[in-house]
Amino acid sequence: MQVSIFGFPVELDESYVDADPAAVEAQIAAYERGDRTAFDLPVSYPDSFDGRVMRAMAAVPYGETRTYGDIAAELDTSPVAVGQACGRNPVPLVVPCHRVVGTDSLGGFSADGGPELKRRLLTAEGATEGGRQTGLAAFD
Repeated sequence: MQVSIFGFPVELDESYVDADPAAVEAQIAAYERGDRTAFDLPVSYPDSFDGRVMRAMAAVPYGETRTYGDIAAELDTSPVAVGQACGRNPVPLVVPCHRVVGTDSLGGFSADGGPELKRRLLTAEGATEGGRQTGLAAFD
């Protein structure tokens, strides 16, 4: 299913979310307005490396970021492998891959709008890392 956020289309594979499309759209609209900080939607995580990365991304709180290296250390793998799994996230927004950034770059984002949308999402969340600003301007 395709949803829209901040004027960008985002494709979600609804086979990973056990919810009515109207409920998904309503929660995304509430998130966009700033009325929601977490999605209350049942997600099916695959029994694979990608599923492990998805669970780690889902654990990153609203307004915070983790680096690809942080997630890699947690999962005993490489930052590149984590970045690739983030790019394969079938349900961006719902599983917040936008909260995973590079050490010295914003990193990519697989949804239409790419890094521009990623920056917009993090800015809307007032993204912090460990209680301090991530310094998104440093990624320009």
